[in-house]
Amino acid sequence: MGRMLRGVMCVVLPLLIVGCGTKVTRMDSSTTMDLSGKWNDTDSRLVSEEMIKDALSQRWLLRWEAEGKVPNVIVGKVTNKSHEHISVETFTKDIERALLNSGSVNFVAASSERSQLRAERDEQQNHASEETRSAQGAETGADLMMIGSINAIPDKEGKRAVIFYQINMELVNIETNAKVWIGEKKIKKYVQRASAKL
Repeated sequence: MGRMLRGVMCVVLPLLIVGCGTKVTRMDSSTTMDLSGKWNDTDSRLVSEEMIKDALSQRWLLRWEAEGKVPNVIVGKVTNKSHEHISVETFTKDIERALLNSGSVNFVAASSERSQLRAERDEQQNHASEETRSAQGAETGADLMMIGSINAIPDKEGKRAVIFYQINMELVNIETNAKVWIGEKKIKKYVQRASAKL
């Protein structure tokens, strides 16, 4: 019995010591922290801010403003073509929020969101009072669709790596397929690690 107890303690005690060594520090969400050199929240925020600044300073928007109109924009597909797992939705939401908050464009719900809204309207037709139900067939159509891609090229040698990112975004007129704006942002990171694994 004594040997079994010592054996259990030899296994459990190191696990308890390791578990007690975890420390978590809360940080402000705008703090820049780059631990791995991979795409992170800071990259997403900085790229979206620069893209929106560029998009809102171009001539396509002046044409809408000259006609006294605010364009309706929808987010289409933004493809991650990099070797990393990148949360594309976080990036597109950063762009959508910045564009919408500028007051220069309106955003309409994306296709995945519209299906939820349509299901709710269908439910309302059967279960909500006539004066409170939302009308069918009154959706706002989009004038422009934002699409894009995130690409990355890693260059590794031993303990060192350079990771190059290129982000391309486009606004396309849905009716005519004319591209009204193309934005591009490039990021290059140099990563050096103590071990050879990158």
